[in-house]
Amino acid sequence: MRESALKGLIDRKLLLQGATDAKFSFSDAALDQQLLQTPEFQVDGKFSADRFDQVIRQLGYSRLQFRQMLGQEMLIGQVRAGVAGSAFVTDAQVDAFARLEKQTRDFASLTLPADTTAVKVTDDEVKAHYDQHAKEFMSPEQVVLDYIELKKSSFFDKVQVKDEDLQAAYQKEIANLSEQRRAAHILIEVNDKLNDEQAKAKIEEIQQRLAKGEDFAALAKEYSQDPGSSNKGGDLGYAGKGVYDPAFEDTLYALNKDQVSQPVRTDFGWHLIKLLGVEAPSVPTFASLKDKLTTDLKSQLVEQKFVEVTKQLEDSAFESSDLSQPAQDLGLKVQTTAPFGREGGEGITANRAVIQAAFSPEVLEEGSNSNTLELDPETVVVVRSKEHLQPQQLPLESVASSIRTQLATAAAKAKGEALLAGLRDGKIPLAAKQDGRDWKSMEAVTRSQEGVDPQVLQTLFRMPKPDGKGKPEFASITAADGSFVIVRLNGVNQAAAPTDAEKAQYRRFLASRAGQQDFAAYRAQLESNAKIEKF
Repeated sequence: MRESALKGLIDRKLLLQGATDAKFSFSDAALDQQLLQTPEFQVDGKFSADRFDQVIRQLGYSRLQFRQMLGQEMLIGQVRAGVAGSAFVTDAQVDAFARLEKQTRDFASLTLPADTTAVKVTDDEVKAHYDQHAKEFMSPEQVVLDYIELKKSSFFDKVQVKDEDLQAAYQKEIANLSEQRRAAHILIEVNDKLNDEQAKAKIEEIQQRLAKGEDFAALAKEYSQDPGSSNKGGDLGYAGKGVYDPAFEDTLYALNKDQVSQPVRTDFGWHLIKLLGVEAPSVPTFASLKDKLTTDLKSQLVEQKFVEVTKQLEDSAFESSDLSQPAQDLGLKVQTTAPFGREGGEGITANRAVIQAAFSPEVLEEGSNSNTLELDPETVVVVRSKEHLQPQQLPLESVASSIRTQLATAAAKAKGEALLAGLRDGKIPLAAKQDGRDWKSMEAVTRSQEGVDPQVLQTLFRMPKPDGKGKPEFASITAADGSFVIVRLNGVNQAAAPTDAEKAQYRRFLASRAGQQDFAAYRAQLESNAKIEKF
């Protein structure tokens, strides 16, 4: 888990560096538009600053942190789209893929079941196999743990919220309410093609046309370089404070309805901003928010208490020679797991952190209490080894049945391989029945044919084309139930030419696959060129 998370962080950093080196970028207006159009931040179809704040607080972000994170995601998305979206395939590749995809095959299969009733396996053979492979029939190494479990939810009924704290929270909540302003803008970007002076001259030219009575929305559609709003006449919808660039926001909140600003400079260029509308905030009553505020405040207190008690548990467990004292100190109960091995068990013993701690030298060999282990954000445990069960030889009677099945399967395979070899070299003539069993024949089978074992299909379409009529190819598989299956390929049928619709579908699939491969190669190249130090 830790290695996977670390790899994810490294990949993210590499892609952001790659985006910077390749000069990928986006405007503040594009980022604003992304925020405004996110359904999770909307109430009744309109952006809500309160809803936005609530969601990002739950995610653990401030406004600035979330904008930075979203900006990084947009850059990575641009890189992915730029690399993966540039992949292409030729007509020859499409035709070749179509020939393979639409190809059908005629085949037959013969199944020799691993039937313990049909294959006679004596008790002496079972005993001999057991003696020769004794190390294969051992019980797994297992441990039994004592543990203390601490749950965050157990504190919820133990904390109380004061009335004055509720009132303070209410005042803070309504203080954060702000009016919503509906803005429209025209953006002329400052970039490699247009310097600051040229961009400002262009926006002033548009300003003069507005002064002569031309329509703001029409000019926005014609000239604005914000792809998210230009086709809407520059309309950005309703938003509260904290969403836009500070210079943009200060100007917007200084405007009267239908007023157009003077040219405004932001990091991405020059704007003309028009205030289309204003919505006053709706202030909820204390009674309507009391339950929510109580839950929020109690959650904060529970979080604080949980962190404090977790630290107490860790310190007490470190200082104690068993779990009795930490349990007594914190009013908790020492519980015991069922035996489990290194592959884990059920309940807490399915957790990878618990498994690693249970078999660590400190816990298993030295008899120490573990550190606190987080099962999930709501639960921590401390574990201690109670019993170490070493591998033991399993008695013959407990494994005889599995040995009998194993020997029957081996006999079926040996018999099947002998038959397969005879069919291949012609020493055994091909007949309607082989070894008393019928061939099951099918014609014009596709790669996704229903009613055919996927393992058989996969083998069938990997087989080489027969040399000619009456000269089939043979292959074999061992089925999940131990049966030996002989696959006979009788012929390969070339498909009709694909339709234009099929070609288009194949081209999209191949281009998507090539794009994914190109992006993976690009990411690998970034990693190979980077200097990465892990601590």
